[in-house]
Amino acid sequence: MLKNLVFCSVNDPQRIIAHFDLDSFFVAVEVLLNPELKGKPVILGSKERGIVTTCSYEARKFGVHSGMPGNKAFQLCPHGLFIKGTRGEYSKYSRWVTQIIASRAPLFEKASIDEFYLDLTGMDKFFNPLQWTIDLRQQIIDETRLPISFGMASNKMVAKIATDEAKPNGYLQVPFGKEKEFLAPLAVNKIPGVGGHTYEVLKAMGIKTIADISSRTKEELEERLGKWGGDLWQKSFGIHSREVSQYHEAKSISTENTFFDNLTDIALVLSELVRQTEKIAFELRQEGKVAGCIAVKIRYPDFETTSRQTTVPYTCVDDEIIPVAKELFHQLYKKGKPIRLLGVRLSELTNDAVQTNLFNDAERKSDLYKAIDDVKNKFGTVKLKRASSS
Repeated sequence: MLKNLVFCSVNDPQRIIAHFDLDSFFVAVEVLLNPELKGKPVILGSKERGIVTTCSYEARKFGVHSGMPGNKAFQLCPHGLFIKGTRGEYSKYSRWVTQIIASRAPLFEKASIDEFYLDLTGMDKFFNPLQWTIDLRQQIIDETRLPISFGMASNKMVAKIATDEAKPNGYLQVPFGKEKEFLAPLAVNKIPGVGGHTYEVLKAMGIKTIADISSRTKEELEERLGKWGGDLWQKSFGIHSREVSQYHEAKSISTENTFFDNLTDIALVLSELVRQTEKIAFELRQEGKVAGCIAVKIRYPDFETTSRQTTVPYTCVDDEIIPVAKELFHQLYKKGKPIRLLGVRLSELTNDAVQTNLFNDAERKSDLYKAIDDVKNKFGTVKLKRASSS
């Protein structure tokens, strides 16, 4: 489905940014796993407690949306199909889409488990970037069977908003020079970052559309919203300068320790493994990231060095990472041999901690780890340790 706008010339030297977003990603994966869910009001979450992770478009027709309390969603859509979700499958499909994009795109950023930015600037010297992106989208659909939408524009913000307007399962290009015209009739909360509080302040000022923002002065908005008001005024003209950050699959967080005396006490080694894992998981959360791959490294006194890694559902919490690290250690360790060095690495990082943490009763788990991290930030990481390494 293509929503028409006048396309820009393929010879335009301006930046060309495409934003891809997998439509209702978690629900779409569940439908692939269970085709009987297709066309039904599917809601990921519990109707008794917690919040809605995401829902199908059929459920959205009844007012259900992500972040809504489960019991409220049940009131709005009592016939909805509430399901727990299958985290490991989401990670698998996300990696699949990432691999397809990585094989074709010259420069891309994985913004979350289901969202990607592609910088296609300069591609227009060789062929039509729009058609290239249409073909890439079709390849993703053909290979994964997942619905995906994209927006194309001169910057990341406008491309993202264009994607939202193209959904479900469509695409939309905003030509260079038409950014303000495209944004003008849209509601102010279409701009990323305009949350509930800002939305209410703007409504109180009589501002409902993005055109209403651009019609005011920058000073007027800054008076009510501070620096954010000035940023918002600039965005209302379609101005946004943040660049696409190169996605590096190998980017990682790691730690290792070479022991003064070679260790033979496995209980002590496992205790060190837990300490290392807690340390880098804490660093991961501080960066607002999750990891999709865990590796353990062992070096023996003769300098023989071995490592083993495995992919996991994206996570950032100790109690999901530590058991995997221990299992890798037991698979790797040559029984009876002293250990000279031990290390742990988390890789395949993405900025998706909040979204991933909505699963597995993680509302309470997220609060727990926030409290733990607050203590570590205040008193140091060594002040709070796991009670047992068994």
